[in-house]
Amino acid sequence: MKTIRQFNSYITCSKPNPQASLRLFCFPYAGGSSLVFRKWAASLPENIEICPVELPGRGTQMKSPYFTRMEALVNTIAPILLPYLDKPFAFFGHSMGGMVSFELARHLRKEYGKKPVQLFVSASRAPQIPSPKPPIHALPEADFFQELRLLNGTPATVLENTELMQILTPILRADFAVLETYVYTQEAPFECPITAFGGLEDQEVPVEQLEGWTSQTKSSFQLQMFSGDHFFIHSAQSLLLENLAKHLKTITYV
Repeated sequence: MKTIRQFNSYITCSKPNPQASLRLFCFPYAGGSSLVFRKWAASLPENIEICPVELPGRGTQMKSPYFTRMEALVNTIAPILLPYLDKPFAFFGHSMGGMVSFELARHLRKEYGKKPVQLFVSASRAPQIPSPKPPIHALPEADFFQELRLLNGTPATVLENTELMQILTPILRADFAVLETYVYTQEAPFECPITAFGGLEDQEVPVEQLEGWTSQTKSSFQLQMFSGDHFFIHSAQSLLLENLAKHLKTITYV
């Protein structure tokens, strides 16, 4: 009799699939939650178990303290994921999620000898490329909100909702602090393939910053661009999932 693994509150698998041959762990953008990926399972191959990861301070982890430094965040998530790495796994991360998944993969490789079979990074600058923009996480509220408007990831109705922004602002500031205080250190490239996705109108992560991911793998690198800005994960979701499904079908699990 096959054991059905129970997920914890950090891994919000809405459609458990004990027969899956691969787990795809998904990491959201700054301020985002696991809900970003709640409908993905219906559009991806049946042999894939979609495992959105809830970062501390939001969603099912609303009561957990959020982190402001990458190392502390990764050190917390890694042992939580470890019991679920008993079968081949891959990571998908959008924007901040791409950087978190990259550092998490390096940590798992170094500390536990666990390696993903594929990395999918979306709207995420290659880690060795410093951000050309000044940090925003400590800006006064009005200036911080203006930067959020420019990113186009927070709906105007949310930005204008004082009560909601009182909840979201500390989370967003913490997430931007994770990114803006991150210091890249050189390690050996991954042995698994890396696929990068980007938005053709993305002013935050242009194509040359996506191309930088090629130096992070000894295996193959692919870059695919979609119509849309930094949040094409929503505006071009159907096409993104269609292409992600194609990539997942080509993964070698051994």
